Amino acid sequence: MNIIFMGTPDFALPSLKALFESDHKIIAVVTNPDRPKGRGGVSLPSSVKTFALEKGLAILQPEILSDEIFKAKIVDLKPDLVVVVAFGQLIPVWLLALPPFGCVNVHGSLLPELRGAAPIQRAVMKGLSETGVTTMLMDEGLDTGEILTQVRTAIEPNETAGSLSKRLSVIGAGALMKTIEGLERGDLEPRAQDNELASLALKITKDEARIDWNRRANDVANLINALSPSPGAYAEFRGRRIKFWNAEALLEPDIKIPGKIMFFGKESSPLISCKRGSIRPILVQLEGKKKMSFEDFIRGQSIKEGEKLT
Repeated sequence: MNIIFMGTPDFALPSLKALFESDHKIIAVVTNPDRPKGRGGVSLPSSVKTFALEKGLAILQPEILSDEIFKAKIVDLKPDLVVVVAFGQLIPVWLLALPPFGCVNVHGSLLPELRGAAPIQRAVMKGLSETGVTTMLMDEGLDTGEILTQVRTAIEPNETAGSLSKRLSVIGAGALMKTIEGLERGDLEPRAQDNELASLALKITKDEARIDWNRRANDVANLINALSPSPGAYAEFRGRRIKFWNAEALLEPDIKIPGKIMFFGKESSPLISCKRGSIRPILVQLEGKKKMSFEDFIRGQSIKEGEKLT
């Protein structure tokens, strides 16, 4: 097949690599324009663009997909199939109708569960034990297209959205190639989603990143792990912001003094109490400092038992 690939972040890269290594021809890579990153605000290419440059693939970076020049280029390419993986823009109707085999999307959930922008983060935040990848034929709705292939995987204890995303990106690449093979053979039967079972995975907001120690320990740990590596869940300590990058929930001890730092001897890791239970922070980062273990943070700041985070 002659395929146009559309994607931007790291999650899309394994699928692009799998396509490149296959017998199919990538006739163009469409990725979002370079954006400023880091404190210096320097515009850097996406992971997808970097790979495409290395392999000499044709690259298109439209600000909007309704751009007439972009549309003319895509129509002229006459793709058999368009593959979309974490592209970041809505696909217009004209593009959905263009390729004979349609537009296939790789989505990081078991649709119809967790439709939307943040399915992996929301799965961790909800404390789900299982998730997966879905390939679907795209339509005009938000992740409402017919399902082609699904692959399930367990969410490991204390797994972050970052590590889960890496695993799902690889699983998604395999599901994509299986899907394309089925479409070529003509024996892959799309099936409609059950809208009654649908749920939304809305984009993460800044307000959600602030830790509320009045919540249950499971909820706090899930929030921390869901927002790692971005944007990072945080609290305030001695007037400075501290981000939490990984944590484990414990049912005990149930101190009922939310945000209290607790010690239980040299053989035990320090804990932070929640309204119900406590969490064991694994990796933290104080404002202006590098990431470190919670134990190193405790020692470096000479923290006394009973001090509180807000």
